[in-house]
Amino acid sequence: MFTIGDFAAFGQVSPRMLRHYDAIGLLRPAVVDAVSGYRYYSADQFSRLNRIIALKDLGFSLQQVQEIVDAKLSAEELRGMLRLRQAQLEAELARGTSQLVRVEARLRLIEKEGHMPTDDVVLKRIAPTRVAELSAICASYDGEDIGPVLQPLFVQLFERLCAAGVTPSGSAVAYYEDAEEERIRAHAAVPVETGTSTDVEFLELPELPQAATIVHKGDMMEADRSMQTLARWIEDNGYRSLGYAREVTLEFDPGNPANWVHEFQIPVTKQN
Repeated sequence: MFTIGDFAAFGQVSPRMLRHYDAIGLLRPAVVDAVSGYRYYSADQFSRLNRIIALKDLGFSLQQVQEIVDAKLSAEELRGMLRLRQAQLEAELARGTSQLVRVEARLRLIEKEGHMPTDDVVLKRIAPTRVAELSAICASYDGEDIGPVLQPLFVQLFERLCAAGVTPSGSAVAYYEDAEEERIRAHAAVPVETGTSTDVEFLELPELPQAATIVHKGDMMEADRSMQTLARWIEDNGYRSLGYAREVTLEFDPGNPANWVHEFQIPVTKQN
């Protein structure tokens, strides 16, 4: 048997924590001296302690921890539950990291307010193009909703075209249109000259008679910088936009978004 201090030391927890677990019935001492009130623990109780600490560190409440350990799950069942929780925490961490990146990009944009020259905007005609594409619904036009949908679409598109023996003839294009309930349909497309497949859709991407365009260099997390430069040019030159921007991938480095290069193309018309 171990005193509460020794059991805490071997279990790498504090005696205060063990007294709290005792008070709420989560981990009772094996023996309590009737005279002194001293708590004593057995080595067999490390098994329950380990489960408690692992579940607590994974974000479960103490009530949830008690329900789980009282269910007396096997080590394999518990491992499966912990792996699921681990995956959930990793996803939350990824979302948090992505949010921090977006906040930093927005702060840089704020710092540049009033210092965003529009000289790089070019007004031009975009010719019609035959493309192969896949599309899917996104919850919104927010990059956080679009990226997880659009990126797998491009992977699937190129895989299916390869399987069908169809060779792309130009740069990948993403474009968007409104869907029901304020959602967005995202299209992952690539120009093709010939070829057929039942796994992808072939269509003609229509001409844009006038498009305000700008080349965006860097991570798409900072696309707002270029999009707002386009907006400023459109307003200053007496145009209005006619829809969402097309995004043409000019350079793509899978390992380093800082090396990405895209051209944004927004259809516009002259104000009356």
